[in-house]
Amino acid sequence: MTAVDHSTGYQPSPDHRDFRAAVADFARSRLAPHVEQWNAEHRLPLEAVRAMAEFGLFGLAGSEEYGGAGDFSSLCIAIEEIGYVDQSLGITLSAAVGLGSNPIATFGSVAQRDRHLPDLIAGRALASFGLTEPEAGTDAGATRTRAERVDDGWVINGAKQFITNSGTELTSVITITARTGTATDGTPEITAFLVPVGTPGLTVEPAYDKLGWYASDTHPLNLDGVRVGDDQVLGEVGQGYKQFLAILDDGRVAIAALALGCIRACRDLAVDYAKTRQTFGRPIGARQGIAFQIADLDVMAHAAELLIYSAAALRDRMGHDQHNARDRQEFKRAASIAKLYATESAVTATRIAGQVFGGYGFMNEYPVARFYRDAKILEIGEGTSEVQRLLIARGLGLPVE
Repeated sequence: MTAVDHSTGYQPSPDHRDFRAAVADFARSRLAPHVEQWNAEHRLPLEAVRAMAEFGLFGLAGSEEYGGAGDFSSLCIAIEEIGYVDQSLGITLSAAVGLGSNPIATFGSVAQRDRHLPDLIAGRALASFGLTEPEAGTDAGATRTRAERVDDGWVINGAKQFITNSGTELTSVITITARTGTATDGTPEITAFLVPVGTPGLTVEPAYDKLGWYASDTHPLNLDGVRVGDDQVLGEVGQGYKQFLAILDDGRVAIAALALGCIRACRDLAVDYAKTRQTFGRPIGARQGIAFQIADLDVMAHAAELLIYSAAALRDRMGHDQHNARDRQEFKRAASIAKLYATESAVTATRIAGQVFGGYGFMNEYPVARFYRDAKILEIGEGTSEVQRLLIARGLGLPVE
């Protein structure tokens, strides 16, 4: 498809422009020719993961100390450009970095960072983010997985679900939240733990049969008497819920970037098709009913880009400092706004593109059908649209519950 110039009032740095061009070329030349096959096979292609690792994509937001680039905006650019080609591969990168290695980079001890980050940043290994449970999704504070103190550490029992990158042969560690007691205000005390793959009692259940994201890896997990030492506590005991909420703010901007890739792909596919498909002797793009809808896709892409990269710039300014409350609150609001707008726009964009393609848009041989399947989860993962509206309303000072 022909990429449309999507420049806006947002002005990326020359380095970011060059980086975007390089990632776009990589995605179109190395990944695009194979994405239909990979999705048809319903598998995460490790050859694609290794190619992205070789290109350096897993280290974009990582600390320079461990071989990373330390640039969250570059990560968002990469997720967007990979997602333009295939959403499954885009979420693989997003989850591996924004949710996988980020908790270790942000809250890990020196020993934990030294142990895990070199391989994660190099893409030799993948990490997973185990927050969601069968009865604790949006209400993550309702976590039922428990960790009980024993003389030599902790014993964890429980279950997690919808965990991305948890069942690959590259997966090395999973960050798990578990209840470790009750706080003084009566709320659950939640702590985060690092559970290496292969730990006795950790079972990766069979992969889900999903509506979309066919070429990504998603499994439920079972933890039955999983023993970990004190050195596998991530951050402070009792601070796990707060830590994971901070990580989710980053994940929301990353998901928004993935959604922007979807919007742009739908726009470009629709433009190309509307120029060539003829009805009643004229290209369908000559008809206002079609042209106006495609124009709306361009508006969505421009608006989403501004929201996403202004939020990403805030994140880069903040770095891994979690103690600047003012910057953190500003970023949290910007992340929710970007996530809400971009993901809901992506769902709309796939519907419009499908309508432009008509009956062909319902056929799996056309990419718009794949984007249509993949888009819905964007409104759910990393906090539903309803949660984003709640957070935005609270940020305005409304006493919403």
